[in-house]
Amino acid sequence: MTAPAELSPTLELACDLIRRPSVTPLDFDCQKQMMQRLDDAGFTLEPMRIEDVDNFWATHGTQDGPVLCFAGHTDVVPTGPVQAWQNDPFEALIDADGMLCGRGAADMKGSLAAMIVATERFVADYPNHRGKVAYLITSDEEGPAHHGTKAVVERLRERGDRLDWCIVGEPSSTTLVGDVVKNGRRGSLGARLTVRGVQGHVAYPHLAKNPIHLAAPALAELAAEHWDEGNAFFPPTSFQISNLNSGTGATNVVPGELVALFNFRFSTESTVEGLQQRVAAILDKHQLDWEIDWALSGLPFLTEPGELLDAVSASIKAITGRETQASTSGGTSDGRFIATLGTQVVELGPVNATIHQVNERILASDLDVLTEIYYQTLTRLLA
Repeated sequence: MTAPAELSPTLELACDLIRRPSVTPLDFDCQKQMMQRLDDAGFTLEPMRIEDVDNFWATHGTQDGPVLCFAGHTDVVPTGPVQAWQNDPFEALIDADGMLCGRGAADMKGSLAAMIVATERFVADYPNHRGKVAYLITSDEEGPAHHGTKAVVERLRERGDRLDWCIVGEPSSTTLVGDVVKNGRRGSLGARLTVRGVQGHVAYPHLAKNPIHLAAPALAELAAEHWDEGNAFFPPTSFQISNLNSGTGATNVVPGELVALFNFRFSTESTVEGLQQRVAAILDKHQLDWEIDWALSGLPFLTEPGELLDAVSASIKAITGRETQASTSGGTSDGRFIATLGTQVVELGPVNATIHQVNERILASDLDVLTEIYYQTLTRLLA
């Protein structure tokens, strides 16, 4: 393990944050530590505890000029079986291969540390920078995401706060830090479909209606349906059934209903209403007795090439020498809420190979590279 004296400022802060077991929606004073650092750097702080979720909004600068926001979350997913980890998941150590190990190293306490250190340096170097640097931090991203970024964004919207650009610290990189940035995400539309039949004895099928048999052709058609072609920024919309549940547990009973859970990850070529109508048409075509409860987790968003993406790409090129690839792949993030303010949003963070896994880890030196990229982006946009 690397001795603390050898750690860079970013790694020192990252280790401090990782050692706080902030499993969603708990924060364990991660935000208190971040706010103290930002307060020392001259930021105006606004804690926003909403229901059981800790959030904060912080700003530095003037009303005149653009607003660049760093966004992220201090909560982490559960560790899984601790005995399966090579080390305590909240120990935060750097191993012999130079890997920073611990829950949240990649997702996303490493990014938070890099943001803070880059910002401290920037406001020290450019105390009279143009516009504002802002922070929007939550402890509810890995959980239900109802009282975190989504709720803070609504407060900002109600009082007319503007966000021009936002960098979310999600682990976007694939192999090398900065090789991929996310400039958008697909929408997520989930559903709970109930198909009703008539329960009965398997020996007397003419007196029953088997909802499994009835629903199977419709589910197969939904799975085979071509929903859209996608576009230059998004792959085609996908449909996946994630759960099927039916039966009483007995082998001699025809069940009375079937419940199916499914999800669309949809591009900007499809709409929520359009997908819902097409699903209903297929179910009706098969003459099913059905009902659906829909759950929209987020609409698709896209940041096209422009000032923010150009500044991030140029900073990655200057620090690493490599060209970055903009991508909209992967799951959802809190960027979907921030984008509703009309904000250009990109996600830039460490390599995501071990996120949510046992033995989560990243190359420790990548966090210093990430700090420099964040700093360079700040200078390009606000210096």
